Amino acid sequence: MSLSSFFSASSLAIASSTCRTWYATAALCTLIVAVTGLVIGWRPDASIPAVIGGFALFLLFSYALSWGCGCLGIVSKGPESAQGVGLVILFPLGHRLQRTGPHPAHARRTEVIADWNPVSAVTAAARHLWGNPNPSATIHAWPMQHPVAASLLWSVALLVIFAPLATLLYRRRTTG
Repeated sequence: MSLSSFFSASSLAIASSTCRTWYATAALCTLIVAVTGLVIGWRPDASIPAVIGGFALFLLFSYALSWGCGCLGIVSKGPESAQGVGLVILFPLGHRLQRTGPHPAHARRTEVIADWNPVSAVTAAARHLWGNPNPSATIHAWPMQHPVAASLLWSVALLVIFAPLATLLYRRRTTG
């Protein structure tokens, strides 16, 4: 099996029309977020390619993370258990362990986790690309000092790990 088949929907027996629907939905959601932000006062202070790059980084990370969620869905007994386990994993990443700036209440152990949290890196990268204030830049951890590179590395790492794993799990489940 070639590497490209790991990243294609055809390796998971998904219709190409479904993929087009997913891409259209992702683009629509991105548009809604951008328009809502503009309506409530958000203004990017960067070039158009940089702004597009910020949104593209979010979409890439979401795509990479969706392969991990796909693995979770394949190994779960049902939708409820997948949702429960997913919430236990994603809630801390998105809310409790995200670094948006220096925070005196963080214990040292959670501070290190938060500094290397992929969601923190993607958030800092988008702020950086959009030219918006980025309080995370004052944190002296590598992902916060190089958020775009860290976000790309996290996205590639998630894809390299979870795309082949999802394909393998799916094939085992449907053929075995």
